[in-house]
Amino acid sequence: MKPIRKRGPTELLIITGMSGSGKGSVLKAFEDLGYYCVDNLPMGLIPRFADLARQSPEIERTALVVDVREGQALTKLPRILKQVRKNISTQVVFLDSTDESLVRRFSETRRPHPLGKTSSVSSAITAERKRLDSLRNLADVIIDTSKFNVHELRAHIIDKFQDGNKEQSVLVSCVSFGFKNGVPNDADLVFDVRFLPNPHFIPEFRPLTGRHPKVAAYIRQFPQTQEFIDRISELLLYLMPHYIREGKSYLTIAFGCTGGQHRSVMIAEDVAKCLAEGGYHVKTVHRDSPK
Repeated sequence: MKPIRKRGPTELLIITGMSGSGKGSVLKAFEDLGYYCVDNLPMGLIPRFADLARQSPEIERTALVVDVREGQALTKLPRILKQVRKNISTQVVFLDSTDESLVRRFSETRRPHPLGKTSSVSSAITAERKRLDSLRNLADVIIDTSKFNVHELRAHIIDKFQDGNKEQSVLVSCVSFGFKNGVPNDADLVFDVRFLPNPHFIPEFRPLTGRHPKVAAYIRQFPQTQEFIDRISELLLYLMPHYIREGKSYLTIAFGCTGGQHRSVMIAEDVAKCLAEGGYHVKTVHRDSPK
């Protein structure tokens, strides 16, 4: 039986490089980009893993970290690469850094170098460079991380490897709530919309929520409503790239009114639409609605 093939090639990224160059941070960035990520997969399992990823309808892109922790098995990687590239689109990303930067990082973290249990960090770095020299020559992409901090490295990876459609990598939740039930614990930003006229005092609107067209139309008729939505949306669209640059993957924006039934619900829905039009992944959650 022939193996199941998905539509289009599955992408496999093999991340390797010097210890202390940021492979863990880079792997997390790829995970945020939607890659199925595995750290330190045994070398002999890479071909099998590539086959499973190619056959799985749920895995489109994968990223693996392979480094000097593999020991002598690392010498098999060139042959394994040649094998897997026959069936799957594969790239090798090599992370490097200056010796001075690597020594400083190991000093700051106080973590032992994988090859430095019986020698100095500097000697271990020299030995590691020799072992990885052939892999560096095989790399499709070489990234010098010397001048990057963690946030800058993440931003660089996302900018370089994100899809051409430039979908934003932060998930935004627009949450409505009632102050009488308390502010959501996970809220990053909280906006009070109790300054808007309250539909609760109109009998026909009382049993409805802000998602009902009549209630929404009532709230929107006041000029301060649209001005608030425009100003808040503009502020959030300005802030979002800065949150992403600092490594934030989730952002919860909470809108509160008295009971969490009308005003906050309508505002959360409208702001979510504005952010979605700006290219962000947005979901709405109405914590206290319906009653």
